[in-house]
Amino acid sequence: MEYLTVRETAENWGLTDRMVQQFCIDGRIPGAQKFGKSWAIPAEAEKPQDPRIARKQGQQADSSLDYTNLMPLMNTPFRPGKCLAAVEAMAAGAQRDIALAEYHYFSGHPEEAVKEAEPYLTSSDMGARLSACLIYAYANLPLGRIQRARFALNELNTALASRKNTPQIEAASAFVAAAGAVLLHLPLPEGLPEIQGFLPLLPPGLRSFALYVYAHYRYIRGDYAASVGTVEGVLAMGAAQYPIPAIYLHLVAVMDCMSLKQADLAREHLLSAWELARPDDLIEGFGEHHGLLGGMLESVIKPAWPEDFKRIIDITYRFSAGWRKVHNPDTGHDVADNLTTTEFAASMLAARGWTNQEIADHMHISPNTVKRYISTALEKLHIRHRQDLKQFMLR
Repeated sequence: MEYLTVRETAENWGLTDRMVQQFCIDGRIPGAQKFGKSWAIPAEAEKPQDPRIARKQGQQADSSLDYTNLMPLMNTPFRPGKCLAAVEAMAAGAQRDIALAEYHYFSGHPEEAVKEAEPYLTSSDMGARLSACLIYAYANLPLGRIQRARFALNELNTALASRKNTPQIEAASAFVAAAGAVLLHLPLPEGLPEIQGFLPLLPPGLRSFALYVYAHYRYIRGDYAASVGTVEGVLAMGAAQYPIPAIYLHLVAVMDCMSLKQADLAREHLLSAWELARPDDLIEGFGEHHGLLGGMLESVIKPAWPEDFKRIIDITYRFSAGWRKVHNPDTGHDVADNLTTTEFAASMLAARGWTNQEIADHMHISPNTVKRYISTALEKLHIRHRQDLKQFMLR
């Protein structure tokens, strides 16, 4: 019989080493044997059907949800610059731990976010478990741990598919499953209810982020005016008091406005997002959305905040590499992975019908420089015509 190490098994199953070790200790992997301090696991062993340890031990998951531990930082109003203080003011335990994982993720520290979310992947508390899976999925993308990201995304869809959910749990499951799919530009999960059905059950901060997800979905479908209309309506209703959802709402508005060639309004939304994000270093969203922002980071952030821009671009390279490894094979849409961020930004605008002069004016570079970026992109992508760029760009 062939045996694998804990690490090899973890990679195959998309789990952490520690989780596989716990499965061995709990006797949940038939045939696993311990030799000294190491475990040998049969190569043909199947991953336990459900990693929720509490259920396997006869414990029952909560049948209701009070949302306390469901993305608590996202759901907390705080003044810019007071993010960590808001985390430290939370009750010790799951709420504070999940909030700290959120903070580390949204400030561009995925390794810390993974470590803090991981213990709650098997929690019997539904809010903590769903939060941990969402954070774990996205934090593993920039770390290149794609199987672990896929494992967590699958857990979100599994929770959504459960037929034993209460309305509150169904709303929470729909919220995180939609976020998991839409931000990766994947098809919506099977069984996802209409947003009107679960939105009223979410607390205000999460409701605002759910509407960002909805606006992003409308953007993907090319309904830019409706998307930005959603954003403006949510912000008018007071979403700005919840900085994390508000940052993401402003960013999707930038995407919409650039698609509508409303660069001045896009600039206003970008600066509004920046004013909320910079005091607490919540820059992850800017790196995630770079390719969709139509060169706005190069136009606005790079000249005024060059060091912050460099950190954002570092996030972009790491996040987009993991993003493509899920998005491209799952959708069959090969988003280019061999362009620099500036080449990609210029190509996105060119693919949407912007002239070299318009791109140059927007990005504060010369038309000849734009021409060089576009020519280089065409060469790297092995295409000859400008109109062919669209098939390699984000939608």
